[in-house]
This record gives sequence, structure tokens and C-alpha cells, in this order.
Amino acid sequence: MTITVHLDVMLAKRKMRSNELAKKVGITEQNISILKTGKVKAIRLSTLDAICQGLDCQPGDLFSYDDPIEDAE
Repeated sequence: MTITVHLDVMLAKRKMRSNELAKKVGITEQNISILKTGKVKAIRLSTLDAICQGLDCQPGDLFSYDDPIEDAE
């Protein structure tokens, strides 16, 4: 199971910097960085909600799921 985070893409589409989003959402720039790199293990729904509001997007715009079993076939 592979979930890919596309936060960097959404930030670029919105012409927004990580520090701007961090201030808007109320989380640290370090947490935004962890999300952008995909090193995050979990995300609170309240944080996801705030990010979606800050970027005016849907959760599906931020994440995608790639099934390695299907990809191998």
C-alpha cells in the first residue's frame, strides 16, 4: 500500500509557500515539511480540514493511493 502526498503540488497551484500555509492552518512549518515529503505516519482530521480550507481543495487533491500489487501485474 502506497499513499502519495501531493501537498507540494497544491501549494504550487495556489502559489502559496509552506510558511504561509502553516500560519493559515496553525501548525508548524516543520509539520508542513513532514507532510510534503510524505514522511507523515498519521494526520488528524482537524488538521486535514484546516489544510483543505487553507488551500481551497478536497482531501483527494492532496493524496493518492497506488496499489503495488496491481502495478506489478
